[in-house]
Amino acid sequence: MTKLTLPLLATLTALALTSGVALAGSEDVVVENAWARASIGVNRPGAAYMTIRNTGDEAVTLTGISTPLAMMPEIHESKTNAEGVSSMAPAGEIAIAPGEAAELEPGGLHAMLMQLQKPMTEGDSFPLTLSFSDGGDIAVDVPILGIAARGPDG
Repeated sequence: MTKLTLPLLATLTALALTSGVALAGSEDVVVENAWARASIGVNRPGAAYMTIRNTGDEAVTLTGISTPLAMMPEIHESKTNAEGVSSMAPAGEIAIAPGEAAELEPGGLHAMLMQLQKPMTEGDSFPLTLSFSDGGDIAVDVPILGIAARGPDG
C-alpha cells in the first residue's frame, strides 16, 4: 500500500480544490414527507415516496438507495405514453439542481422496494438510506400508511 506523505497529500488536496469539479453536497439535502403504503405480503414489491430538496448552491446527485426491508431497492420511474400505455423502469441517477426538488410520488419517480424481507404493515416504519455522489448518505425513517393511502396526509 502506498503511503501518502503530508506534502503529497497537500498537493493532491490543492489540485482537487482547483480542478473546477464540484462534488454534490449531500449535507445540503433535506428529505420531507416520506411515506409508503402497506403491502399485501412479500410477493409484490412495495414503494416509498418523498420529496428530496437541494438547499445548496451546487447540484446534487442521488446515486442509490438501500434498506434492510428489501433486497433490491431502486429508484424507478413510471411513465404513460400518448396512447395511454404505462411503463416503469429504473431511473438511474437523479440530479437535483440547486434550489430544486425531486418529487418521489405515485405515478412518477418512486423508491421501488423489490424482494421484500417482511410485509409492510400499516403503523410500522422502516429505515431507508439515500446515497449521493459525494459519498454522503441520508437515513430516513419511512412511516407505512394504509394500503389505500394517497400521501403523507392520508
